[in-house]
Amino acid sequence: PCVVGEWSHWSGCAEQCHPGLRIRRRYVQQEPKNGGEPCPALEEKAGCLEYLTYQGEDCGHEHVSAFITTSEYGKERKRRAASSPWLSDKDEAGYCVEFKTESLSHHCALENRPYARWMQYLREGHTVCVACQPPAMNTDTRRCSGDGHSADGSKILHWEAVGNSQCQGTWKKIRQLEHCSCPLVHSFIFT
Repeated sequence: PCVVGEWSHWSGCAEQCHPGLRIRRRYVQQEPKNGGEPCPALEEKAGCLEYLTYQGEDCGHEHVSAFITTSEYGKERKRRAASSPWLSDKDEAGYCVEFKTESLSHHCALENRPYARWMQYLREGHTVCVACQPPAMNTDTRRCSGDGHSADGSKILHWEAVGNSQCQGTWKKIRQLEHCSCPLVHSFIFT
């Protein structure tokens, strides 16, 4: 059968300060022989958004929509941030916002690329949890863009999935919490 190596670390975002893609790869160590099992996918992609330029400066713009991605990306981001000199323990805290999904485009349900399957779990009427963590958190305001900070529960807010700009919709803020309590499939992070 085909034998492949371990996944590489995720690359950085393709572009700074704009929603984009990051990539990880693995390589074939042994090609299949004599009708052996074929090789699995050698590349995975995921949405991401960096808030600092390559020079380490803040991108300096506020997004009106909330840009979200799967909470799985947050785990990877924490690993990378652990070695970062500009993050202290108190910066790790962050917060969580619960939203009730009001509407979403049909493009979310049609998404079947491996790195974007999480979009299929977005449903109208469901409560979702979105975590605000560094580096998506603005260092001055300690908030994430699009978190609906000053909005009451009747205000319609907009969101967009990073990795597929056609997967977007609206939601209403329920409340802000210290920790998220949604099941994993309904947990996302601000990017």
